[in-house]
Amino acid sequence: MMGILFYGLFGALTIGAAYLVKTEVPAPWDVSEGSGGAPGIQHAWGRRHAPSRRSALNGAALLFLFAALTGLAALRIDVGNDYGSYVNTFHEIFVGGYVVTEPGFNLLVRLLYTLSGGENYLLVFGVFAAATTALFLKAMYDQSLDFSLSFALFMLLGLYFRTFNTVRYYFVLAVTLYSLRYVLKREYGKFILLILGAALFHKSVLVVIPLYLIALLPWKKWQVAVGAALAVSLPLFQDFWMTLLLKLYPSYQNTVYLEQGTGLEGSLMGIVRCAAVLLLGAFGWKAVKESEANRFYFKLNLLGLALYTCASFVPLVSRLGYYLITPHLLLVPGILCAMKKGGGKKTSRRTVLYGAVLVFSILYFGIFLLTAHQVGVRVLPYHTWVFTEREWLNGSYIF
Repeated sequence: MMGILFYGLFGALTIGAAYLVKTEVPAPWDVSEGSGGAPGIQHAWGRRHAPSRRSALNGAALLFLFAALTGLAALRIDVGNDYGSYVNTFHEIFVGGYVVTEPGFNLLVRLLYTLSGGENYLLVFGVFAAATTALFLKAMYDQSLDFSLSFALFMLLGLYFRTFNTVRYYFVLAVTLYSLRYVLKREYGKFILLILGAALFHKSVLVVIPLYLIALLPWKKWQVAVGAALAVSLPLFQDFWMTLLLKLYPSYQNTVYLEQGTGLEGSLMGIVRCAAVLLLGAFGWKAVKESEANRFYFKLNLLGLALYTCASFVPLVSRLGYYLITPHLLLVPGILCAMKKGGGKKTSRRTVLYGAVLVFSILYFGIFLLTAHQVGVRVLPYHTWVFTEREWLNGSYIF
C-alpha cells in the first residue's frame, strides 16, 4: 500500500509540474512548404519561440521533470520484472559470454563497465533511465500540441513506470515516438537511419518501418479490406504466423514466453486503451480528418487495436502493440486542442471530453497500480540502493 501511495504522490507531483509548461502560442500551427514539412500538416514543432520568461519557466519545469523521472528510475534496485536477468546479461557481456542482446547494447555495456572499472550495473540502469526520459520529454515537448496533457497520459497510463522493465526496449520505444516527426515531414532517410540505429539496441523496432509508412499512406477501401482479411488470418492460421515470427526473432524459441503466449486477457488493457481513443476520435472526427498528423496517429491506433484483438496468441504482443499505441500521447492532445480552437459548442464538448480523458486515465492508473506487483510488471514494491550498504547481485543481497 505504501508503494501505491508513493507512486500516486510522485505522479501527482510530476503532473503538477508539467502543467507549468506552456507550449501553445498564438501562431499558426501549419508548417509552410519552406520549413521542411508537408503543406497543411499541423506540427507542434512549427510554433514560434515563446517569450524569454516563459522559456525560462518551461526550461526549469522540464529540468525538474527530467531529474525526478531519471532519479526515481536510476535509484531503484531489484525493481522490474527482468532486473536480475539484466544484471546477469551485463555480466555475460563483460566477460565475453553468450548473450542474445543486440550489438549496440552490448557495446554500451562494455564501455560503461570499462569506464567504471568494474561491473557497475547501477550505472547502466542510470544511463538508460536518463536517455529514455530525455527522449520521451523531448518528443512530447516538441511534437505535442499540449505537453501537459501528453505528460499526464505518459504517467497515468503507466508508461513511465513500465520503463523499469526491459530497459533497452523502452529506450527504443522513446526513439520511435521521436521519429514520428520525420515520418510526417517526409524525411524518410532520417527516419530509417534513426530506426536502424535503434535496432542495435532492440531489433523488434524494425517493424515500425513498414507499419508507420503504411499508416501514413491514404487508405483506399480495397486496402482496408485486404488489411482486415490479413488480421482475420492471424488467429485462424496461428501456426504459420508463429513459424514466421520465430524466424524473424529466434531468441523466443523454446522459451517460457512462447509456452505462455499472451492471450486475449493479457491484451485486454491494450484493447481498452485503443477502444477509448477510437471513441474519442469519433467525437472529434473533424479534428482527425483535417489534420494529417492526427489521421496518421489514428490509423496507428487502428493497427494497434487489430494487433491486440487478432494477434493475442503472439508472445509479448504488447511489445509490438506499444509501437502503435504510444502515439496516443500526441493524438489525444491533437484532437482536444483542435476542438478548443473551434469555439462555442466545440469548446464545451472539448471541456467535457478533456475531463473524460483525465477520469479514464486516473482509473487506468489505479488499475495499473493494483496490478503493478504481478509477474510481468513487478514495479512494486519500490526499493532503492540509497542509504544502504547492501548491494544486490544475481537475485540476492550481499553485504
